Amino acid sequence: MGSSSSLFSLSQLLTLLILPPSSASYNLQQNPSESCDLFQGKWFFDPSNYPLYDSSQCPFISSGLNCLKNGRPDNRYLQYIWNPTGNCDIPRFDGKEFLERYRGKKVMFVGDSLSSNQWQSLGCMLHAAVPNANYTLGSRGSVTTLSFPDYDVSIIFVKNGFLVSLIDRTLNLDTLTRSDLWKGADVLIFNTYHWWLHTGRLKTWDNYQIGNQTFKDMDVMEAYKVALTTWANWVDTNVDPTKTRVFYQGISTVHYHGADWGEPEVQDCRGQTEPINGSDYPGQKPPGDAVVRSVLSNMKKPAFLLDILLLTQLRKDGHPSIYGGGGLDCSHWCVSGVPDTWNQLLYTLLIES
Repeated sequence: MGSSSSLFSLSQLLTLLILPPSSASYNLQQNPSESCDLFQGKWFFDPSNYPLYDSSQCPFISSGLNCLKNGRPDNRYLQYIWNPTGNCDIPRFDGKEFLERYRGKKVMFVGDSLSSNQWQSLGCMLHAAVPNANYTLGSRGSVTTLSFPDYDVSIIFVKNGFLVSLIDRTLNLDTLTRSDLWKGADVLIFNTYHWWLHTGRLKTWDNYQIGNQTFKDMDVMEAYKVALTTWANWVDTNVDPTKTRVFYQGISTVHYHGADWGEPEVQDCRGQTEPINGSDYPGQKPPGDAVVRSVLSNMKKPAFLLDILLLTQLRKDGHPSIYGGGGLDCSHWCVSGVPDTWNQLLYTLLIES
């Protein structure tokens, strides 16, 4: 399987990606003198706010994310609204308008279960907007497709935890998995991160491979950067930005240690019913965040970062917790819930482009 090495420096194979990501400014202001940053801000409670859909009426929610059905006793977590920095004029999500705008098109989420989290949320938001419209839901292998035939719109989830291929417990960092599926989509939303952090019995690989070289003790963030660069090269080579919009779902925060958000006496997300106040998170950013920003900043074709990091850092109350149907889940998000905001921001970017 080629030569092996015990140590590996990423600089041997890649030019260091050191350019900072360009700061994004949006044409969403009510007051042009104030900049609008969709992804910096805070959550505020609005007792009159309720989700765009009733989770009990949505047929697309997996059992582990249907928190109310699983007995979660509170619903305040559904009444928080994301308030971005600046005087942003964010349109209310209009599912029917979305379907009309993307008539005859495909919207595809590619990634791990956090991509599925967002896909399920969007499916519910659209279904609630056109409750009497026909729909079909089908799965084949790693692909799950929700279609609205009346609009000829498909919302697709492709399960692909690493984006690169895993063969015989070796992650091939320069080879993508089923990238043929990605071609022809009109909107692509990619994600990979959480699987790279797996350890113990959850870890599914022993080695990394690049070309004909195999590496045993490669730093996981260096491996992650190589893999993301392989993905970025595919986008640069294969995507026509006049036909396809590309997004990268930023890193979604987990809440397994209260010390991370300044409450060392709190064990995890169990019993959390309110977000963190304000617009600052006491803990550190995950190491993958800098990697994602670096890779995106060096792409030739536009890939927009759907930067959900801060807005998820602040939502220690939004996880299934013990209401996921089994065990403790402080990684994923209740549906309805926080992912609805991800889709609200995605919708904003799509219609403003």
